[in-house]
Amino acid sequence: MKLGKKLAGMALAALAFGLVGGQALAADPVKIGVYLPLTGQNAFGGQLELEGVQLANKQMPTVLDGRPVELVIVDNKSDKVEAANAVKRLIERDKVAALIGSYGSSLAMAGAEITEKAKVPGVGTSCTNPLVTMGKKYYFRACFIDPYQGAAAATYAVEKLGFKKAAVLMEMTNDYAVGLANFFSRAFKKQGGEIVANLKYSAGDQDFTAQLTELISKKPDIVFMPAYFAEGAIIMKQARELGATFRLMGADAMDNPDTVKLAGKAAEGFLHTTFPYDPKMKEMSPEAAKFTEAWRAAYPEKETNVNGALGYNSYFLIWTAINNAKSADPADITKALASIKDLSTPLGVLTINKTHDAEMPVGIIEYKNGKREYVGEVTPKM
Repeated sequence: MKLGKKLAGMALAALAFGLVGGQALAADPVKIGVYLPLTGQNAFGGQLELEGVQLANKQMPTVLDGRPVELVIVDNKSDKVEAANAVKRLIERDKVAALIGSYGSSLAMAGAEITEKAKVPGVGTSCTNPLVTMGKKYYFRACFIDPYQGAAAATYAVEKLGFKKAAVLMEMTNDYAVGLANFFSRAFKKQGGEIVANLKYSAGDQDFTAQLTELISKKPDIVFMPAYFAEGAIIMKQARELGATFRLMGADAMDNPDTVKLAGKAAEGFLHTTFPYDPKMKEMSPEAAKFTEAWRAAYPEKETNVNGALGYNSYFLIWTAINNAKSADPADITKALASIKDLSTPLGVLTINKTHDAEMPVGIIEYKNGKREYVGEVTPKM
């Protein structure tokens, strides 16, 4: 049995039986820093990810045959400068062995610059921009990257839906949106499709009538809009008011319970990519089922989503690396993180590739009858 799978089994046992292992509570703790947006515009995702981290810590509270894991948590306030300062403080003052964070690629990029200089490993939660790990020796992530996600959206549109013509609508100054739009377009054309329009808007826009009217005139089968959920909901409502018949598709930033609340009936038929987990998915792996059960027991008043699972997985990756390395030294943890292969997790079987990104399937959500439904997974054609 591979050590990674053995460790996964240990984690499952903890989830199943609520074990709080470790006798050596007096042993020196291994400190893991957590810097997430707990206030500010990204607080919704950051809070869920923190709860996932904390759940994992409850289920896997010790490493190295009994050393307790201590979480040191700092709010990065959804701000790049605060994120960099938080990481610096966690490394210099708190002497953490590794870090978890962050929701938001720009926040993770700010933190990653600090960890790289300090040679302390970090694991990003849901930061999908390729620049987070590009050229980094010490930064990893528990999620897939935007080229992978954009290609998956294109593959689903072509192969599953049979669409031939697509258009793009994106916020022109947002790195996340621009990157995803480019990756979708490239993959869609590579698979034989045609991009009939590539339109832009500015941050804070509330009226998309001009762009949507032009899109309607181009008659695409599908419009890919890598927006955040609030502006995405506005676009959906205005598109339907104008009589648009094309399908709309987004990415993981649309994966929010408020998407359907804000869009209402206009969300019908909307699709978006996501990470391969949903608490209501029909076919769950044992790891996903155990995670869901444990979450409901720990947080009965709050339903999780992929952010909770990503927070959990980020902790699990570091926990696995420390045990594999038989060491809490940052250099040893870094080497062990880079070596993780075929690890069974709530988000499927995960491998850390040579660019330090997680390879896993891409999930697809469709909104039907006012509800979001996890409709399956897709492996992208790059």
